[in-house]
Amino acid sequence: MGGTTSTRRVTFEADENENITVVKGIRLSENVIDRMKESSPSGSKSQRYSGAYGASVSDEELKRRVAEELALEQAKKESEDQKREKTSETALRKFCVQSFSSNFLESQSMYTLLLKQAKELDRERAAANEQLTRAILRERISSEEERAKAKHLARQLEEKDRVLKKQDAFYKEQLARLEERSSEFYRVTTEQYQKAAEEVEAKFKFGEMKYHKTGLFILLPLVPVWLLVGELVTSPSFQAT
Repeated sequence: MGGTTSTRRVTFEADENENITVVKGIRLSENVIDRMKESSPSGSKSQRYSGAYGASVSDEELKRRVAEELALEQAKKESEDQKREKTSETALRKFCVQSFSSNFLESQSMYTLLLKQAKELDRERAAANEQLTRAILRERISSEEERAKAKHLARQLEEKDRVLKKQDAFYKEQLARLEERSSEFYRVTTEQYQKAAEEVEAKFKFGEMKYHKTGLFILLPLVPVWLLVGELVTSPSFQAT
C-alpha cells in the first residue's frame, strides 16, 4: 500500500571546463527545475557578471539541492500514491459495503419470500392433514355404524329365529297333544261303539220282538242288526239303560 522508493542511481559529473555540473541517472520535472532556478537567482547573476572567475554553484551545494528536490519529489509522489491508494481503498470499501448491503438486502428479501412460502406450505399441509383426518374419522364412524347395524340385524335375526324355533316347538307339542287326544278319542269312541254294538247284538237276536217307540211290533229277524245300531245308540231308551 505504501509508496515505492526509487532505485535509480544518480551521479554527478563535471564538464571539460569544470564549470557546469552534470547530473546523470535522473529526470527532473519542470517544477524541480523551476524551484532550483528560483532558489538561486543571485548565483545565476553572479555567474553572468563574474566571467573572470567562471565560478558556479559548488558541487556539494548542487548535490544537496538535487537531493532535496528529489526527496521532495519522491515524498510528493508517495503522498499522491498514498492518496490514490486511499481513494482506491475507500472506493473499494464503499463498493464492498454497497455490494454487501445489496447482497444482504437481496438475501433478506429472498429469505423473507422463502419464509413466507414455507409458512404457506405449512398451512396447506396442516389443512390437508386436517381434511384427511376428518375423512378417516368419518370413514371410521361410518364403518362402526355399519358394523353396529350389522350386529343389530344379526341379533334381531337370532331373536326371531329363537322365537320361531320356540313357536315351532310349541306347535309341535300342541300337535302331538292333539294327535294324542285324537287317538284317545278315537280309541274311546271305538270302544264305546263296539260296546254298544255288542249290547245291541245281545239284546236283539233272531226271533226276538221288541216294542218300538211308535207302538208297533216289528219282526226283527228280517232286519240286519248293524242298521239299527246308530239309531239305538242315540235313542233315549238306550241312553237311559
